Amino acid sequence: MTTWNYTNSYEWMDRVTEMGPVIITCAVNGGVQGKESHPAIPETPEEIAEVVHEVYMAGASVVHIHGRSPSNWADCTDDPEVYHNINRLVREACPDIVINNTTGGGPTTTMEARIRCLEAQPEMASLNMGPDMSRFVIRERKAPLAHPHESLEYDVCIPFTYGFIEQLAGVMLEKGIKPEMEMYHPGEYWVAQGLITKGLVKPPYLFQYVMGYQTSSYPTPENVINLIRELPTHSLFAACGIGKFQWSMTTMSILMGGHVRVGLEDNLYLRRGQKLENNREAVEKVARIARELSRAVASPAQAREMLGISSTPSAY
Repeated sequence: MTTWNYTNSYEWMDRVTEMGPVIITCAVNGGVQGKESHPAIPETPEEIAEVVHEVYMAGASVVHIHGRSPSNWADCTDDPEVYHNINRLVREACPDIVINNTTGGGPTTTMEARIRCLEAQPEMASLNMGPDMSRFVIRERKAPLAHPHESLEYDVCIPFTYGFIEQLAGVMLEKGIKPEMEMYHPGEYWVAQGLITKGLVKPPYLFQYVMGYQTSSYPTPENVINLIRELPTHSLFAACGIGKFQWSMTTMSILMGGHVRVGLEDNLYLRRGQKLENNREAVEKVARIARELSRAVASPAQAREMLGISSTPSAY
């Protein structure tokens, strides 16, 4: 099990050039923005599989996927058949990449629908550790894009409760799906410790810090370190930064011995004033940063071993 005390000064100094490989997750799309925000965000199953192959070749060992509705590509779906088809196409294109499906969905996803998505049997799935409160505007979607719409404004709170999180974790445990525990602020460790105490999650535990999201911790180095200090034993962590905070937060995670998530779900920009060309460019950049900081990029086989996921890739 490749875990250690990431904030122990002596251990960090001993490992500074031997921290092990970085797992790169690419969040290729999302449950909110689509092609109206960036033409390279994939929506159809075929587009998703093509983009996943590109990021796989660039160094991503895990892919995080939001399914979109065939009746409205501008919206997310809870249909397990759609997810199963996406996962099948991804597996055909990428024989060993770790497939991670969302249970976060989008602003219109019901709580019951978050459980339905797991019927597609991903190898991993996101598991929010608390309520998700946000206010945002989705820009106007213009023809010739499919399913155009006016700009949409949301002011929502998705009610992840202790009981629902335990229910979702229990389904993942039953189906052998690795939970990626999404942490927005340190108070959510209360929820995570409850899952551990009840045996609803198994080590190695994977925590992902979502930095710079509305109502999450501020995206600062100090807050990343404070989150890491509270990690349970036998834990791995990763960080993603929303928008302009993506590159500073992922670099901080690499420096501290953690892992990273990049992709057009979280951020559209390569640098200030210059948009990313596509998801592949985001993976290439973070892989380059990792190598410059003496961290190798994990292969899917290495990622599976570190995460405690079967070495035999799922079949669809």
